[in-house]
Amino acid sequence: MASHLEIELEKLKNIIVKINNLAENQVFEAVGILLSEPISDKKQVKKTENKIDKLEVKIEDVCQSIFALQQPVASDLRFIMSAMQISNEIERIGDLAMSVIKLNKSINSKYELVTKFNIEEIGRELEKIVIKTNICFQNLDAEAIGEIYILNNSIKQKATVAIQNIIDDIKTNSKSIVSGMNLIMVLRNIERMGEHCTNIAESVYFMINAKVIRHEKFNDKKAEEE
Repeated sequence: MASHLEIELEKLKNIIVKINNLAENQVFEAVGILLSEPISDKKQVKKTENKIDKLEVKIEDVCQSIFALQQPVASDLRFIMSAMQISNEIERIGDLAMSVIKLNKSINSKYELVTKFNIEEIGRELEKIVIKTNICFQNLDAEAIGEIYILNNSIKQKATVAIQNIIDDIKTNSKSIVSGMNLIMVLRNIERMGEHCTNIAESVYFMINAKVIRHEKFNDKKAEEE
């Protein structure tokens, strides 16, 4: 029979999986709108945002309750500490996805711009990294951590190129200034979402290995192994 602590830890994991799934849906909605694809009810998007906020508070409450009433061992403490950090990262991903959704309203000739600056590929990689991050946490998958870093680096590189191309375009076409600047803000938000996914991967690494590692150190470590 599971102990009370085990039940509480399982509850905590399930809540994080739930909030992760909600944030994943928000990202898919944001990318869908960016690529002019049909999306679900806009009211549901707002409801999802509220659910994410409430679940983040619930995660904090559960963690505080475990700290106050239980006696978690080292591995459980790592999970609890990581859970609080991960929930914060997920909440930020949801917020940034909502920002992308709102910014879309101020981008004229969006289809032409998305095609011209290779935005679809960046959006699809964002979808991939969010899915991979969710799986990484659920399965405590150490192999997925490296894949998340690779995707994040790819998103940053492609976004940097796209942003520079948009800036160059604005310099020669004054009519595209407003739409171009809003598209740059969208790309910056996509970059940030990739970073938050990488932060979650680092928290999973901490749970598995009881060690703190950052992007650069992980990449150096992988290079040494290869």
